[in-house]
Amino acid sequence: METMKRTIDCGALRKSDAGNTVILNGWVHRKRNHGGIFFINLRDRYGVTQVTVDTEANTGLAAICDELRNEYCIAVEGTVNTRPDDMVNMSMATGEVELFASNIVILNKSEVLPFQIDEESKANEDLRLKYRYLDLRSGAMQERIKLRSETAFAVREWMTSNGFYEIETPTFIKSTPEGARDFLVPSRLYPGKFYALPQSPQLYKQILMVSGFDKYFQIARCYRDEDSRGDRQPEFTQIDIEMSFVSRDDVLTMTEGLMSHVFKKVKGINLPKSFRRLSWEDAMELYGSDKPDLRFDMKLNDFSHFVEASSFQAFKEALSAGGVVKALVVKGKADYSRKQIEELESHAKIYKAKGMAWMKVANNGEGTALTLEGGASKFFADNTSQVISGLEAELGDLILMVADSKRHVANVSLGAVRSKLGRDLGLTCPKDNSDPPKFEFVWIIDFPMFEYDEDEKKWGAAHHLFTLPQEKYHETMESDPGSVKGDLYDLVLNGYELASGSIRIHDSAMQKRVFKIAGIDPAEAEKKFGFLTEAFKYGAPPHGGIAPGLDRLVMIMAGVTSLKDVIAFPKNSFAVSPMDDCPSEVDPKQLDELKIVIKKEQ
Repeated sequence: METMKRTIDCGALRKSDAGNTVILNGWVHRKRNHGGIFFINLRDRYGVTQVTVDTEANTGLAAICDELRNEYCIAVEGTVNTRPDDMVNMSMATGEVELFASNIVILNKSEVLPFQIDEESKANEDLRLKYRYLDLRSGAMQERIKLRSETAFAVREWMTSNGFYEIETPTFIKSTPEGARDFLVPSRLYPGKFYALPQSPQLYKQILMVSGFDKYFQIARCYRDEDSRGDRQPEFTQIDIEMSFVSRDDVLTMTEGLMSHVFKKVKGINLPKSFRRLSWEDAMELYGSDKPDLRFDMKLNDFSHFVEASSFQAFKEALSAGGVVKALVVKGKADYSRKQIEELESHAKIYKAKGMAWMKVANNGEGTALTLEGGASKFFADNTSQVISGLEAELGDLILMVADSKRHVANVSLGAVRSKLGRDLGLTCPKDNSDPPKFEFVWIIDFPMFEYDEDEKKWGAAHHLFTLPQEKYHETMESDPGSVKGDLYDLVLNGYELASGSIRIHDSAMQKRVFKIAGIDPAEAEKKFGFLTEAFKYGAPPHGGIAPGLDRLVMIMAGVTSLKDVIAFPKNSFAVSPMDDCPSEVDPKQLDELKIVIKKEQ
C-alpha cells in the first residue's frame, strides 16, 4: 500500500496542479466506456475527480478497467491534465482538470450494491439503515455528518472562549424516573441493583454548581426509554449548559451568543443580536403552539366577540360553557375546495376539535363591497362587515373557525391547522433557490410551573421538579398552584423546540415545597433526590441552565426533517438498528451471572 498511498485527495486538484504526478485513493462512483477511453469518477470524503484511462495507449490497464464496478476501492496514479474549455464541468470543484491514469490498483472489490449510492439515496429507510455504511458514503450524508462535526466544534470553540469548562458527568447513574422511563443497566457485582442511563445530566450539573465550577458545558449523550413516536431517538445528544449567579436574561443572552457564533462559523449566516420573546400564554393564543413556526405570520384571532350578534348556536354554547371561538384567516385561499377544507378539519379533529367551520370572503356584486359566502356564512348575515373588518380579511381569503368549551383545545387544534397550512402552502420554504433558508428563533417564557393531572387528581411539575418558581408567586404557591409561573424558557427554531432550560431551585426548603405540591412525600423525595437536597445545605449558589439539542440543531441547519439524517448510526422508528440487529438476545450465561430471569409474555 505504501507505493500507492494517496498524495492528494479527490477534491483538491485544480488547474494549478496541471502537469503534476499524483496518486488518488477512493471509490469508483461512476464508470463510462467510450470505446477504448474509460472515464472513471473517483470519489472520497473530499470530493470527486474524473480519471481518464486510454487503454489503447496503455493496454495493461484494459483488463482492470473492464473489471471495475461501482464502489470498488482503488488507487490511481497519473498526471493532472487541464480539460478543454468546452469540456469543463462547472458542477465539480475539480471540473477544470482530469487525472490521466498511468497505473490502477484494486485495493478491494465490492459486491453488487443493495441500492445505488447517489447524492441523495432513494432507498427506503430500513434498507438504508441496514446498509448504513453504504448510505453514509452518499454525498448528502457526508455533508450532514461534516456539518455535525463543524457544529460541535463551533460549540466547543465558543463555550471554552467564554470561560466554560467542559466536564463529563456519569453515564451510570441512580434511577430517578421522571417523564420517560429510564434505560436500566443491571449490576453483576450487586445482584438485584441497577444503574440507569441518564435522561439528562440535570442533577449532576446542578451539583457542579454547588461544587463552585460556575460555568459548565458538555456535549452529552442522553437516553430515554420511550414508546415509538414520531422522529424521536432512544439515544440523543444535547449541548448541556449550567451557570452560577445568573438570572434568566443571562442564560438567554449567553445562548443567543452561542447560536450566533455557530451559525456564522458553520453557515456564514448572521443572526439577530437578540431573539424575539413570547410568553407561553401569548404563544398559545396567537399560534396555538408553544413551539410556533414564525417563518410565516397567520396568527389565530379571538372570534368570540363576533358570536353574540350571530345565530350560530353551536358557537354560543361553547362560549356559555366558558370556552372560546378562534379563527384563522388564510390569505388568498377562497379557492380551496370542500375536500381540501375537510382535510384540514380532519387534522383539527386529531387534536380534539369537535369540528371546524369555514367561510369565504367574496365580492357581493355591488361595487367593491365584500361579503361572506359558503359554510357558516349564513349565521353571520347580520354582522358580515364587522367580521370582515375585525379580522382584517380581504377579497379571496378563507376563514377557518374552531369553537370549544376548553380554550386549550380550540387553540391547539387550530394551531395544528396553521402548521399544516404553513407546510402545504410552502410558507416555510424560500420562494426560490436563490433565496437563503429562513431561520426564525423565538424564546417562549413564563411557562406554567404546575399542571393538574385529571386522572391522578393531583398537581405535578409541568417541566421538571427543580425549576425555581418566579418570585412573585412564592407566597401563593400552595394555595393556587395553577397560577404559578416557573422561571422556565424554551428556545424555538422554525417550529421545533431547540432548547429548554430554567433557573433552578438552590434552596432545600423551596425544593421541599415544590416536592410537596407535586405530591412527592419526604421519604420518596429523600430516596430519589436526597443527594441533591443534601448538597443544597452547603452554600448552593443561585444557578440556571439550558440544553440545546445538537441532533435537532444540525437537522434544522441541514434543511432536513428527520433526525436519522444527521446521526451516523441511528435507530429506526421502532428503536431498532437493522444494521447490527440491536436490541438482541444475550447468552443465558450472562443472565445467570446477573441473576436475571426473563419473564416470557403470555
